[in-house]
Amino acid sequence: MGVGLRVPHYKVVIADRPAVDFFEVISENFMVAGGKPLYHLDRVLETYPVVQHGVSLGIGSPAEPDRDYLKRLKALTRRTKTPWVTDHFCWCAAGGANLHDLLPLPYTKEAVARVAERAKMIQDFLELPFALENTSSYLTYTDSTMTEWEFISEIAERADIGLMFDVNNVYVSAYNHDFDPFEFVHSVPHERITQIHLAGHTNLGDYIIDTHTGHVIDPVLELYRHSIELAGPVSTLIEWDDDIPELNVLLAEAERARNVRTTALAARAERKARGAAENAVARPQERYRFERPVPNADAVHGWRQGGPREREATP
Repeated sequence: MGVGLRVPHYKVVIADRPAVDFFEVISENFMVAGGKPLYHLDRVLETYPVVQHGVSLGIGSPAEPDRDYLKRLKALTRRTKTPWVTDHFCWCAAGGANLHDLLPLPYTKEAVARVAERAKMIQDFLELPFALENTSSYLTYTDSTMTEWEFISEIAERADIGLMFDVNNVYVSAYNHDFDPFEFVHSVPHERITQIHLAGHTNLGDYIIDTHTGHVIDPVLELYRHSIELAGPVSTLIEWDDDIPELNVLLAEAERARNVRTTALAARAERKARGAAENAVARPQERYRFERPVPNADAVHGWRQGGPREREATP
């Protein structure tokens, strides 16, 4: 069980060396020539394993992956000794403009071929296991010809890469697009799940925004339990990137997930002892139904990401 390494926690992590299995870092924050980012990273590496997770590769963008970006990414892997590298099934840039967002891809055979070819190339170039993450989404394409789980599964198989399986993103997208999240969880190649992400989100009634804030809700933990029963002892990370709490709150959230993971692995072992397949986990017989809250009329509906913003002074 790991947590994301974030700036507000640097001081306590380096000074107190709390019990953490591993930290995950955002690769782009450390793809620099020197300075404080690498100083703090090196202090963390003295004690902890570190795993790299990227947000700017944009593997489905119109242009080919940037070679300079990949060279800097590979150099960082040599520094961190990360066991694998991950990014997202998305596009980020077009026409020379980087939109700094994880934008959804159309689920088509053409997109499968493009992303699979690039993913295989990137894995070969990095000389490390490479995995892509299912993203949360807020729109769909009329051109899509397959489900999201079919799309990511076919790419993973064709490119021979792993899946960074974000269970919270499964829930968010299922809520926003009204599909059964358990069908998603049960339909991906579980042996390819390299790591799992868990996070909180913001439910605005008609839709959910993947804000990475707050505690992981119980329905997401239930999906996580199914994922672990199917995939086995996969490393898991808690993401908390907005309204970041004190580190002890984040670590308590990781322990809460660890308890779910332990229960799921015990059920998996029990099935094996009975002679059943370890991953013979039954899906709920009825389609999952979301409980949609009545939104507060005074609530501010909109995207808030990346921490507090400066606001204009009120006269």
